[in-house]
Amino acid sequence: MDIQIDTERGRGRREEIYLQLRAAILDGRLREGEALPPSRELAQRLAVARNTVAAAYDRLSAEGFLSGKVGAGTFVRTGASGGPPDPEQGARVSLRPNEVWERVPDPPRMAGPAPRYDFRAGLPDARMFPFDTLRRLLGDEVRAARADTLHYGEPAGQPELRAAVARHLGVSRGLPVEPGGVLITGGTQQALDLIAKVLLRPGQGVAVEDPGYPPARLLFESFGVPVSPVPVDEQGIRVARIPEGTRLVYVTPSHQFPLGMPMSLERRQELIRWARRADAVLVEDDYDTEFRFTGRPLEPLYRLDEDGRVLYLGSFSKVLSPTLRLGFLVAPRSIRRALVKAKYLADWHSSGPIQSALARFVEEGGFARHLRRMRREYRTRHEAVARILRRDFAGVCEPIPSPAGLHLSAWSEYGTRELARRARRAGVGLYTLGDFAVRPGHSGLVFGYGAIPESEIEPGLALLRTLFDGLPDQAE
Repeated sequence: MDIQIDTERGRGRREEIYLQLRAAILDGRLREGEALPPSRELAQRLAVARNTVAAAYDRLSAEGFLSGKVGAGTFVRTGASGGPPDPEQGARVSLRPNEVWERVPDPPRMAGPAPRYDFRAGLPDARMFPFDTLRRLLGDEVRAARADTLHYGEPAGQPELRAAVARHLGVSRGLPVEPGGVLITGGTQQALDLIAKVLLRPGQGVAVEDPGYPPARLLFESFGVPVSPVPVDEQGIRVARIPEGTRLVYVTPSHQFPLGMPMSLERRQELIRWARRADAVLVEDDYDTEFRFTGRPLEPLYRLDEDGRVLYLGSFSKVLSPTLRLGFLVAPRSIRRALVKAKYLADWHSSGPIQSALARFVEEGGFARHLRRMRREYRTRHEAVARILRRDFAGVCEPIPSPAGLHLSAWSEYGTRELARRARRAGVGLYTLGDFAVRPGHSGLVFGYGAIPESEIEPGLALLRTLFDGLPDQAE
Protein backbone atom coordinates (compact mmCIF):
# COMPACT_ATOMS: atom_id res chain seq x y z
CA MET A 1 0.00 0.00 0.00
CA ASP A 2 1.43 3.37 -1.05
CA ILE A 3 0.56 5.64 1.88
CA GLN A 4 0.68 9.44 1.65
CA ILE A 5 1.57 11.18 4.94
CA ASP A 6 2.26 14.89 5.45
CA THR A 7 4.98 15.33 8.07
CA GLU A 8 5.14 19.12 7.78
CA ARG A 9 1.94 20.09 9.62
CA GLY A 10 3.68 21.53 12.66
CA ARG A 11 3.24 18.64 15.07
CA GLY A 12 5.96 16.12 15.79
CA ARG A 13 6.60 13.68 12.98
CA ARG A 14 5.86 10.64 15.14
CA GLU A 15 2.53 12.20 16.16
CA GLU A 16 1.63 13.08 12.54
CA ILE A 17 2.35 9.55 11.31
CA TYR A 18 0.27 8.07 14.12
CA LEU A 19 -2.69 10.45 13.68
CA GLN A 20 -2.86 10.19 9.90
CA LEU A 21 -2.62 6.38 9.89
CA ARG A 22 -5.27 6.20 12.63
CA ALA A 23 -7.60 8.47 10.64
CA ALA A 24 -7.08 6.40 7.48
CA ILE A 25 -8.03 3.23 9.36
CA LEU A 26 -11.09 4.75 11.02
CA ASP A 27 -12.58 6.21 7.84
CA GLY A 28 -11.95 3.08 5.75
CA ARG A 29 -9.19 4.28 3.46
CA LEU A 30 -7.06 1.52 5.02
CA ARG A 31 -9.21 -1.59 5.20
CA GLU A 32 -9.15 -4.68 7.35
CA GLY A 33 -6.30 -7.04 6.52
CA GLU A 34 -4.37 -4.56 4.36
CA ALA A 35 -0.61 -4.55 4.83
CA LEU A 36 1.25 -1.38 5.81
CA PRO A 37 4.69 -0.70 4.35
CA PRO A 38 7.62 -2.03 6.37
CA SER A 39 8.81 0.57 8.85
CA ARG A 40 12.19 0.88 7.12
CA GLU A 41 10.57 1.49 3.70
CA LEU A 42 8.08 4.08 5.02
CA ALA A 43 10.84 5.84 6.95
CA GLN A 44 12.94 6.15 3.80
CA ARG A 45 9.98 7.44 1.84
CA LEU A 46 9.16 10.07 4.48
CA ALA A 47 12.82 10.95 5.14
CA VAL A 48 12.49 10.25 8.89
CA ALA A 49 14.23 7.92 11.28
CA ARG A 50 13.03 4.31 11.26
CA ASN A 51 12.39 4.52 15.03
CA THR A 52 9.89 7.33 14.37
CA VAL A 53 7.76 5.08 12.17
CA ALA A 54 8.22 2.06 14.45
CA ALA A 55 7.00 4.06 17.45
CA ALA A 56 3.85 5.10 15.56
CA TYR A 57 3.22 1.48 14.53
CA ASP A 58 3.74 0.29 18.13
CA ARG A 59 1.23 2.82 19.47
CA LEU A 60 -1.39 1.83 16.89
CA SER A 61 -0.81 -1.84 17.70
CA ALA A 62 -1.21 -1.18 21.40
CA GLU A 63 -4.54 0.58 20.73
CA GLY A 64 -5.81 -2.34 18.65
CA PHE A 65 -5.58 -0.79 15.20
CA LEU A 66 -2.68 -2.90 13.89
CA SER A 67 -1.42 -6.43 14.30
CA GLY A 68 1.96 -7.84 13.40
CA LYS A 69 2.78 -11.21 11.90
CA VAL A 70 6.35 -12.39 12.30
CA GLY A 71 7.98 -12.64 8.92
CA ALA A 72 4.88 -11.29 7.17
CA GLY A 73 4.52 -7.65 8.18
CA THR A 74 2.12 -5.24 9.85
CA PHE A 75 -1.61 -5.33 8.99
CA VAL A 76 -4.82 -3.42 9.78
CA ARG A 77 -6.52 -5.43 12.47
CA THR A 78 -9.91 -7.08 11.84
CA GLY A 79 -12.67 -4.84 13.17
CA ALA A 80 -10.50 -1.72 13.30
CA SER A 81 -11.42 -0.18 9.95
CA GLY A 82 -14.46 2.04 9.63
CA GLY A 83 -16.75 2.84 6.73
CA PRO A 84 -15.84 4.70 3.55
CA PRO A 85 -14.65 8.28 4.02
CA ASP A 86 -17.10 11.16 3.70
CA PRO A 87 -15.74 13.40 0.94
CA GLU A 88 -17.64 16.37 2.43
CA GLN A 89 -16.12 15.99 5.90
CA GLY A 90 -14.03 18.98 6.82
CA ALA A 91 -15.02 20.99 3.75
CA ARG A 92 -14.62 24.70 4.50
CA VAL A 93 -16.30 26.05 1.37
CA SER A 94 -19.62 24.92 -0.10
CA LEU A 95 -19.21 25.26 -3.86
CA ARG A 96 -22.32 25.64 -5.98
CA PRO A 97 -22.66 25.05 -9.72
CA ASN A 98 -24.00 27.66 -12.11
CA GLU A 99 -27.77 28.02 -11.83
CA VAL A 100 -28.43 26.30 -15.16
CA TRP A 101 -27.14 23.00 -13.74
CA GLU A 102 -29.79 23.09 -11.03
CA ARG A 103 -32.41 22.84 -13.80
CA VAL A 104 -30.74 20.01 -15.73
CA PRO A 105 -32.17 16.66 -14.57
CA ASP A 106 -29.96 13.82 -13.40
CA PRO A 107 -28.85 11.33 -16.08
CA PRO A 108 -31.23 8.40 -16.55
CA ARG A 109 -30.29 5.22 -14.73
CA MET A 110 -29.47 2.69 -17.44
CA ALA A 111 -27.85 0.11 -15.16
CA GLY A 112 -29.75 -2.75 -13.61
CA PRO A 113 -31.89 -5.51 -15.06
CA ALA A 114 -33.92 -4.75 -18.17
CA PRO A 115 -37.71 -5.08 -18.05
CA ARG A 116 -39.14 -8.49 -18.91
CA TYR A 117 -40.68 -6.95 -22.04
CA ASP A 118 -38.40 -4.11 -23.10
CA PHE A 119 -40.17 -1.65 -25.41
CA ARG A 120 -37.93 1.28 -24.45
CA ALA A 121 -36.99 3.40 -27.47
CA GLY A 122 -33.44 4.06 -28.61
CA LEU A 123 -31.93 0.69 -27.68
CA PRO A 124 -30.38 -1.61 -30.33
CA ASP A 125 -30.24 -5.37 -29.91
CA ALA A 126 -26.95 -5.99 -28.09
CA ARG A 127 -27.26 -9.73 -28.68
CA MET A 128 -26.75 -9.22 -32.41
CA PHE A 129 -23.54 -7.21 -32.03
CA PRO A 130 -20.78 -8.67 -34.30
CA PHE A 131 -18.68 -9.76 -31.33
CA ASP A 132 -16.33 -12.18 -33.06
CA THR A 133 -15.45 -9.96 -36.00
CA LEU A 134 -14.84 -6.80 -34.01
CA ARG A 135 -12.97 -8.72 -31.30
CA ARG A 136 -10.59 -9.99 -33.98
CA LEU A 137 -10.16 -6.56 -35.56
CA LEU A 138 -9.63 -4.83 -32.23
CA GLY A 139 -7.18 -7.54 -31.16
CA ASP A 140 -5.17 -6.84 -34.31
CA GLU A 141 -5.01 -3.16 -33.39
CA VAL A 142 -3.68 -3.66 -29.84
CA ARG A 143 -1.08 -6.34 -30.55
CA ALA A 144 2.58 -5.59 -29.80
CA ALA A 145 3.43 -5.14 -33.47
CA ARG A 146 1.11 -2.13 -33.55
CA ALA A 147 2.58 -0.45 -30.47
CA ASP A 148 3.59 2.56 -32.58
CA THR A 149 -0.11 3.40 -33.02
CA LEU A 150 -0.88 3.52 -29.29
CA HIS A 151 -0.04 7.21 -28.99
CA TYR A 152 -1.98 10.45 -29.14
CA GLY A 153 -3.99 10.65 -32.33
CA GLU A 154 -5.48 13.25 -34.62
CA PRO A 155 -8.35 15.20 -33.02
CA ALA A 156 -10.33 14.99 -36.27
CA GLY A 157 -10.13 11.19 -36.19
CA GLN A 158 -8.17 8.38 -37.78
CA PRO A 159 -7.79 9.10 -41.53
CA GLU A 160 -8.93 5.58 -42.47
CA LEU A 161 -12.19 5.90 -40.49
CA ARG A 162 -12.90 9.36 -41.88
CA ALA A 163 -12.42 7.98 -45.39
CA ALA A 164 -14.66 4.99 -44.62
CA VAL A 165 -17.42 7.24 -43.25
CA ALA A 166 -17.20 9.56 -46.27
CA ARG A 167 -17.49 6.61 -48.64
CA HIS A 168 -20.40 5.12 -46.67
CA LEU A 169 -22.30 8.42 -46.74
CA GLY A 170 -21.64 8.80 -50.45
CA VAL A 171 -23.02 5.35 -51.22
CA SER A 172 -25.89 5.13 -48.71
CA ARG A 173 -27.07 8.76 -48.58
CA GLY A 174 -25.73 10.23 -51.79
CA LEU A 175 -23.76 12.87 -49.89
CA PRO A 176 -20.77 14.37 -51.72
CA VAL A 177 -18.49 14.26 -48.66
CA GLU A 178 -14.70 14.27 -48.75
CA PRO A 179 -12.78 12.58 -45.90
CA GLY A 180 -11.42 15.96 -44.80
CA GLY A 181 -14.98 17.11 -44.13
CA VAL A 182 -15.63 14.33 -41.59
CA LEU A 183 -14.88 14.83 -37.89
CA ILE A 184 -15.01 11.73 -35.67
CA THR A 185 -16.75 12.44 -32.36
CA GLY A 186 -17.72 10.66 -29.17
CA GLY A 187 -21.30 10.45 -30.43
CA THR A 188 -24.13 12.86 -31.17
CA GLN A 189 -23.93 14.63 -27.81
CA GLN A 190 -20.29 15.54 -28.23
CA ALA A 191 -20.95 16.72 -31.78
CA LEU A 192 -23.66 19.06 -30.49
CA ASP A 193 -21.37 20.26 -27.71
CA LEU A 194 -18.62 21.11 -30.22
CA ILE A 195 -21.09 22.91 -32.49
CA ALA A 196 -22.45 25.00 -29.62
CA LYS A 197 -18.94 25.98 -28.49
CA VAL A 198 -17.89 27.01 -31.98
CA LEU A 199 -21.03 28.76 -33.25
CA LEU A 200 -23.15 30.07 -30.37
CA ARG A 201 -22.64 33.39 -28.62
CA PRO A 202 -24.37 34.48 -25.39
CA GLY A 203 -27.97 35.44 -26.03
CA GLN A 204 -28.29 33.73 -29.40
CA GLY A 205 -31.32 31.46 -29.57
CA VAL A 206 -31.64 27.78 -30.38
CA ALA A 207 -34.78 26.07 -31.67
CA VAL A 208 -35.56 22.37 -31.18
CA GLU A 209 -38.45 20.14 -32.20
CA ASP A 210 -41.26 19.60 -29.68
CA PRO A 211 -41.63 16.74 -28.98
CA GLY A 212 -37.99 16.02 -29.59
CA TYR A 213 -34.74 14.57 -28.31
CA PRO A 214 -34.33 15.79 -24.70
CA PRO A 215 -30.52 15.39 -24.36
CA ALA A 216 -29.98 17.79 -27.28
CA ARG A 217 -32.28 20.41 -25.77
CA LEU A 218 -30.70 20.05 -22.34
CA LEU A 219 -27.20 20.38 -23.76
CA PHE A 220 -28.04 23.66 -25.48
CA GLU A 221 -29.71 24.91 -22.30
CA SER A 222 -26.54 24.14 -20.36
CA PHE A 223 -24.78 26.85 -22.41
CA GLY A 224 -27.15 29.41 -20.93
CA VAL A 225 -28.70 30.37 -24.27
CA PRO A 226 -32.47 30.65 -24.84
CA VAL A 227 -33.85 27.38 -26.24
CA SER A 228 -37.30 27.44 -27.88
CA PRO A 229 -39.41 24.30 -28.37
CA VAL A 230 -41.07 24.49 -31.80
CA PRO A 231 -44.16 22.36 -32.52
CA VAL A 232 -44.10 19.58 -35.09
CA ASP A 233 -46.89 18.53 -37.44
CA GLU A 234 -47.20 15.68 -39.95
CA GLN A 235 -44.68 17.39 -42.27
CA GLY A 236 -42.05 18.14 -39.64
CA ILE A 237 -40.99 21.22 -37.71
CA ARG A 238 -43.32 24.20 -38.22
CA VAL A 239 -40.89 26.68 -39.70
CA ALA A 240 -43.22 29.65 -39.26
CA ARG A 241 -43.12 29.11 -35.48
CA ILE A 242 -39.33 29.46 -35.17
CA PRO A 243 -38.74 32.61 -33.08
CA GLU A 244 -36.93 35.71 -34.28
CA GLY A 245 -33.31 35.80 -33.22
CA THR A 246 -32.78 32.07 -33.55
CA ARG A 247 -29.19 31.27 -34.52
CA LEU A 248 -29.36 27.46 -34.65
CA VAL A 249 -32.08 24.89 -35.34
CA TYR A 250 -31.67 21.23 -34.40
CA VAL A 251 -33.87 18.80 -36.38
CA THR A 252 -34.28 15.08 -37.08
CA PRO A 253 -35.73 15.30 -40.64
CA SER A 254 -35.27 11.72 -41.88
CA HIS A 255 -37.10 10.13 -38.94
CA GLN A 256 -38.51 12.67 -36.52
CA PHE A 257 -37.82 11.72 -32.93
CA PRO A 258 -40.04 10.55 -31.34
CA LEU A 259 -43.07 10.77 -33.68
CA GLY A 260 -41.35 8.90 -36.50
CA MET A 261 -42.50 10.59 -39.71
CA PRO A 262 -40.01 12.13 -42.18
CA MET A 263 -39.95 15.84 -42.91
CA SER A 264 -41.58 16.50 -46.26
CA LEU A 265 -39.50 17.85 -49.12
CA GLU A 266 -41.58 21.04 -49.13
CA ARG A 267 -40.90 21.59 -45.43
CA ARG A 268 -37.18 20.91 -45.91
CA GLN A 269 -36.99 23.50 -48.65
CA GLU A 270 -38.93 25.96 -46.50
CA LEU A 271 -36.47 25.41 -43.65
CA ILE A 272 -33.49 25.96 -45.95
CA ARG A 273 -35.01 29.24 -47.21
CA TRP A 274 -35.70 30.36 -43.65
CA ALA A 275 -32.09 29.67 -42.61
CA ARG A 276 -30.83 31.75 -45.52
CA ARG A 277 -33.06 34.71 -44.56
CA ALA A 278 -32.25 34.44 -40.86
CA ASP A 279 -28.52 33.80 -41.39
CA ALA A 280 -28.94 30.71 -39.19
CA VAL A 281 -27.38 27.27 -38.86
CA LEU A 282 -29.23 23.97 -39.32
CA VAL A 283 -28.03 20.88 -37.44
CA GLU A 284 -29.33 17.73 -39.13
CA ASP A 285 -29.32 14.60 -36.99
CA ASP A 286 -29.88 11.77 -39.48
CA TYR A 287 -31.39 9.65 -36.73
CA ASP A 288 -32.12 5.98 -37.54
CA THR A 289 -31.96 6.59 -41.28
CA GLU A 290 -30.09 3.30 -41.78
CA PHE A 291 -33.26 1.42 -40.86
CA ARG A 292 -35.70 2.48 -43.55
CA PHE A 293 -38.29 -0.19 -44.37
CA THR A 294 -40.54 1.39 -47.02
CA GLY A 295 -40.16 3.98 -49.77
CA ARG A 296 -37.02 5.73 -50.91
CA PRO A 297 -35.07 7.95 -48.52
CA LEU A 298 -35.71 11.66 -48.89
CA GLU A 299 -32.76 13.89 -49.64
CA PRO A 300 -30.93 15.08 -46.53
CA LEU A 301 -30.93 18.78 -45.76
CA TYR A 302 -27.19 18.65 -46.33
CA ARG A 303 -27.73 17.87 -50.03
CA LEU A 304 -30.31 20.62 -50.45
CA ASP A 305 -28.06 23.23 -48.83
CA GLU A 306 -26.23 25.50 -51.28
CA ASP A 307 -24.89 28.00 -48.73
CA GLY A 308 -22.92 25.82 -46.32
CA ARG A 309 -25.39 26.27 -43.45
CA VAL A 310 -26.14 22.60 -42.65
CA LEU A 311 -24.12 20.39 -40.32
CA TYR A 312 -24.79 16.67 -40.63
CA LEU A 313 -24.59 14.30 -37.63
CA GLY A 314 -24.58 10.52 -37.35
CA SER A 315 -23.41 7.85 -34.95
CA PHE A 316 -22.73 4.12 -34.69
CA SER A 317 -24.77 3.76 -31.50
CA LYS A 318 -27.91 2.27 -33.05
CA VAL A 319 -26.29 0.31 -35.87
CA LEU A 320 -23.65 -1.30 -33.64
CA SER A 321 -23.63 -0.30 -29.96
CA PRO A 322 -23.79 2.82 -27.78
CA THR A 323 -20.78 1.55 -25.86
CA LEU A 324 -18.47 2.29 -28.80
CA ARG A 325 -19.04 6.03 -28.22
CA LEU A 326 -18.27 6.89 -31.82
CA GLY A 327 -20.09 9.23 -34.14
CA PHE A 328 -19.30 11.67 -36.90
CA LEU A 329 -19.94 15.27 -37.88
CA VAL A 330 -19.87 16.59 -41.44
CA ALA A 331 -19.33 20.33 -41.47
CA PRO A 332 -18.82 23.12 -44.01
CA ARG A 333 -15.20 23.95 -44.77
CA SER A 334 -15.48 27.38 -43.13
CA ILE A 335 -15.76 25.99 -39.58
CA ARG A 336 -13.81 22.70 -39.79
CA ARG A 337 -10.62 24.02 -38.23
CA ALA A 338 -12.51 25.53 -35.32
CA LEU A 339 -14.37 22.26 -34.71
CA VAL A 340 -11.11 20.29 -34.74
CA LYS A 341 -9.65 22.72 -32.19
CA ALA A 342 -12.75 22.30 -30.01
CA LYS A 343 -12.45 18.53 -30.23
CA TYR A 344 -8.78 18.73 -29.24
CA LEU A 345 -9.64 20.83 -26.19
CA ALA A 346 -12.53 18.55 -25.23
CA ASP A 347 -10.80 15.16 -25.16
CA TRP A 348 -7.95 15.39 -27.74
CA HIS A 349 -9.21 12.42 -29.75
CA SER A 350 -11.48 9.37 -29.67
CA SER A 351 -10.05 5.90 -29.06
CA GLY A 352 -7.51 5.11 -31.78
CA PRO A 353 -7.71 1.30 -31.74
CA ILE A 354 -11.50 1.33 -31.83
CA GLN A 355 -11.49 3.79 -34.72
CA SER A 356 -9.04 1.67 -36.71
CA ALA A 357 -10.94 -1.54 -36.03
CA LEU A 358 -14.21 0.08 -37.11
CA ALA A 359 -12.60 1.47 -40.26
CA ARG A 360 -11.49 -2.04 -41.26
CA PHE A 361 -14.96 -3.36 -40.40
CA VAL A 362 -16.46 -0.87 -42.86
CA GLU A 363 -13.86 -1.32 -45.59
CA GLU A 364 -13.96 -5.14 -45.45
CA GLY A 365 -17.74 -5.12 -45.93
CA GLY A 366 -18.63 -6.27 -42.43
CA PHE A 367 -20.53 -3.09 -41.65
CA ALA A 368 -22.71 -3.35 -44.77
CA ARG A 369 -23.46 -7.02 -44.08
CA HIS A 370 -24.33 -6.30 -40.46
CA LEU A 371 -26.54 -3.38 -41.50
CA ARG A 372 -28.48 -5.54 -43.99
CA ARG A 373 -28.96 -8.21 -41.34
CA MET A 374 -30.20 -5.72 -38.75
CA ARG A 375 -32.47 -4.00 -41.27
CA ARG A 376 -34.21 -7.31 -42.01
CA GLU A 377 -34.55 -8.10 -38.32
CA TYR A 378 -35.90 -4.69 -37.33
CA ARG A 379 -38.31 -4.63 -40.27
CA THR A 380 -39.85 -7.87 -38.97
CA ARG A 381 -40.24 -6.40 -35.50
CA HIS A 382 -41.58 -3.11 -36.87
CA GLU A 383 -44.26 -4.96 -38.83
CA ALA A 384 -45.17 -7.09 -35.81
CA VAL A 385 -45.66 -4.07 -33.55
CA ALA A 386 -47.68 -2.19 -36.19
CA ARG A 387 -49.87 -5.23 -36.90
CA ILE A 388 -50.65 -5.90 -33.23
CA LEU A 389 -51.38 -2.24 -32.49
CA ARG A 390 -53.87 -2.09 -35.37
CA ARG A 391 -55.48 -5.38 -34.35
CA ASP A 392 -55.59 -5.26 -30.56
CA PHE A 393 -55.29 -1.57 -29.61
CA ALA A 394 -58.04 -0.10 -31.78
CA GLY A 395 -59.91 2.49 -29.78
CA VAL A 396 -57.11 3.12 -27.30
CA CYS A 397 -54.11 3.85 -29.58
CA GLU A 398 -53.70 5.34 -33.05
CA PRO A 399 -50.31 4.35 -34.56
CA ILE A 400 -48.37 7.14 -36.26
CA PRO A 401 -47.12 5.93 -39.67
CA SER A 402 -43.35 5.61 -39.68
CA PRO A 403 -41.20 4.17 -42.49
CA ALA A 404 -37.99 3.75 -40.49
CA GLY A 405 -36.26 3.48 -37.15
CA LEU A 406 -36.22 1.41 -33.98
CA HIS A 407 -39.55 2.54 -32.55
CA LEU A 408 -43.16 3.22 -33.46
CA SER A 409 -45.25 5.88 -31.72
CA ALA A 410 -49.00 6.05 -31.22
CA TRP A 411 -51.41 8.75 -30.11
CA SER A 412 -53.56 7.84 -27.13
CA GLU A 413 -56.15 9.88 -25.25
CA TYR A 414 -55.72 7.75 -22.15
CA GLY A 415 -53.65 8.49 -19.08
CA THR A 416 -50.35 7.41 -20.57
CA ARG A 417 -48.13 8.29 -17.61
CA GLU A 418 -50.29 6.17 -15.34
CA LEU A 419 -50.15 3.40 -17.93
CA ALA A 420 -46.35 3.61 -18.04
CA ARG A 421 -46.24 3.32 -14.24
CA ARG A 422 -48.51 0.27 -14.35
CA ALA A 423 -46.41 -1.20 -17.14
CA ARG A 424 -43.16 -0.83 -15.21
CA ARG A 425 -44.69 -2.62 -12.23
CA ALA A 426 -45.84 -5.43 -14.54
CA GLY A 427 -42.43 -5.81 -16.21
CA VAL A 428 -43.11 -3.85 -19.41
CA GLY A 429 -40.73 -1.00 -20.17
CA LEU A 430 -41.84 1.82 -22.46
CA TYR A 431 -41.86 5.62 -22.74
CA THR A 432 -44.67 8.08 -23.28
CA LEU A 433 -44.68 10.91 -25.81
CA GLY A 434 -44.84 13.25 -22.84
CA ASP A 435 -41.37 12.06 -21.81
CA PHE A 436 -40.00 13.83 -24.90
CA ALA A 437 -42.17 16.96 -24.95
CA VAL A 438 -41.64 20.37 -23.41
CA ARG A 439 -45.18 21.68 -23.79
CA PRO A 440 -48.25 19.71 -22.67
CA GLY A 441 -50.67 18.12 -25.10
CA HIS A 442 -48.63 15.21 -26.44
CA SER A 443 -50.41 12.17 -25.12
CA GLY A 444 -49.29 8.84 -26.48
CA LEU A 445 -46.87 5.94 -26.25
CA VAL A 446 -43.53 5.10 -27.84
CA PHE A 447 -42.98 1.43 -28.64
CA GLY A 448 -39.30 0.59 -29.09
CA TYR A 449 -38.51 -2.77 -30.68
CA GLY A 450 -34.72 -2.66 -30.92
CA ALA A 451 -34.05 -4.48 -27.66
CA ILE A 452 -36.93 -6.98 -27.58
CA PRO A 453 -36.84 -10.28 -29.52
CA GLU A 454 -39.60 -10.82 -32.05
CA SER A 455 -40.93 -13.78 -30.03
CA GLU A 456 -41.53 -11.49 -27.03
CA ILE A 457 -43.40 -8.73 -28.86
CA GLU A 458 -46.86 -10.34 -28.94
CA PRO A 459 -46.94 -11.53 -25.30
CA GLY A 460 -45.50 -8.21 -24.14
CA LEU A 461 -48.11 -6.16 -25.99
CA ALA A 462 -50.85 -8.53 -24.84
CA LEU A 463 -49.88 -7.88 -21.23
CA LEU A 464 -49.74 -4.14 -21.90
CA ARG A 465 -53.23 -4.18 -23.45
CA THR A 466 -54.72 -5.59 -20.24
CA LEU A 467 -53.31 -2.63 -18.32
CA PHE A 468 -55.55 -0.16 -20.17
CA ASP A 469 -58.57 -1.39 -18.24
CA GLY A 470 -59.59 1.09 -15.58
CA LEU A 471 -57.49 3.97 -16.90
CA PRO A 472 -59.07 7.43 -17.10
CA ASP A 473 -60.18 8.15 -20.65
CA GLN A 474 -58.32 11.45 -20.92
CA ALA A 475 -54.72 12.48 -21.25
CA GLU A 476 -52.77 13.51 -18.19
